[in-house]
Amino acid sequence: MRQAIVTKFFGPTNTRGSRIKATCGAGSLYHSWDYSLGSDANHDAAAKALATKLGWIGAWYAGGMPNEDGNCYVWSTDATDIAFHV
Repeated sequence: MRQAIVTKFFGPTNTRGSRIKATCGAGSLYHSWDYSLGSDANHDAAAKALATKLGWIGAWYAGGMPNEDGNCYVWSTDATDIAFHV
């Protein structure tokens, strides 16, 4: 069964830099913030890292969350206008 990947930003603490958490039913991971990228590209990178870790290959579409603190990614067989491809 396919699952959506949801990302959320976590700001820096005294011991860690900014990071993005990518989560789905099958697992999660934290991805370090890349200051050379914009916000959406950082969320894309975290979702792509989780999809790659889980071996989920295909085209992924991105959309913002209603509370504006992250993105949601869904898999599709249509490979046009995608956020990333694994």
